[in-house]
Amino acid sequence: APGALHHVIGRGIEGSAIYRTDGDREDFLSRVADLCQNAALIMYAWALLPNHFHLLVRTGGDPLAKSMRKLLTGYVVNFNHRHKRLGHLFQNRYKSIICEDEPYLLELIRYIHLNPLRASLVSNLRDLSRYPWSGHSALMGEVRRQWQDVVGVLARFGKRTKEATQRYEAYVREGIARGRRPELV
Repeated sequence: APGALHHVIGRGIEGSAIYRTDGDREDFLSRVADLCQNAALIMYAWALLPNHFHLLVRTGGDPLAKSMRKLLTGYVVNFNHRHKRLGHLFQNRYKSIICEDEPYLLELIRYIHLNPLRASLVSNLRDLSRYPWSGHSALMGEVRRQWQDVVGVLARFGKRTKEATQRYEAYVREGIARGRRPELV
């Protein structure tokens, strides 16, 4: 359905890495950017981990299945070519959970963006702010991702960018102590 909010998760087959290099990550994100710039998806949150990814998206005019097929098929073809391999990369089909905007949107943004910290890819919130493979760095103004809806997310935390960024960061910091799973009411 157009306008539906989805938490999308994709995992590597048998727990294998789906990104081996920063070039792999850039390839994946360039495909995400194309989908966002063509209004197929609105991106609120995302995180790339070695063997899986999380996306929090709102569908545009295209069904989610069409966007994901374009993203994942193109990525796997290039990944296999780059790394001289054959066969499947992802475990089954991606998982998509349809979510209600309130109160889930903000909790899922926090949950997704804390994944690199919880997976020990970064050691603290300051490092997470500079981690280029998560949407948190874009919300903190450290990495530019024009295809991510930074303005829309930060608007939920305040009218002025600096104030909104500080409130968002405090919200994320508060989530560190809450455990590994999002607290969905």
